[in-house]
Amino acid sequence: MSGFKAFLLKTNALALAVGVIIGVAMGNVVNSLVNDIIMPPIGMALGNIDFSQLKVVLKATGDSKTEVAIRYGSFINLVIAFAVVALVVYVVASLLVRDAPAPPTKTCPFCKEAVPVEATKCRACTSEI
Repeated sequence: MSGFKAFLLKTNALALAVGVIIGVAMGNVVNSLVNDIIMPPIGMALGNIDFSQLKVVLKATGDSKTEVAIRYGSFINLVIAFAVVALVVYVVASLLVRDAPAPPTKTCPFCKEAVPVEATKCRACTSEI
């Protein structure tokens, strides 16, 4: 058990597990948002259309469980849910992930290359700075 704990703490496996759990929970929330809040007003505005019931029946059998149909309404709902999830992930990632500021540099007086401020020799021309 201690080896597993060391593995989790040494790698990013714990962060990945937390991300997956939060992602699944957020996916459920977004599905509910799309199916229960966004799509009903859109369907009502388009003439009381229930997008989850839109389909093209290829083989009618009288029973909805055995009929062969292309259910494009469910696909529309999933595409909208994906777009919402992608937008949320982009916004969260852009807020949390920031580029580190560039370290301060100075210019070598001989070759004009940028070198770190703490450097005593230029890495390009090996001159003493």
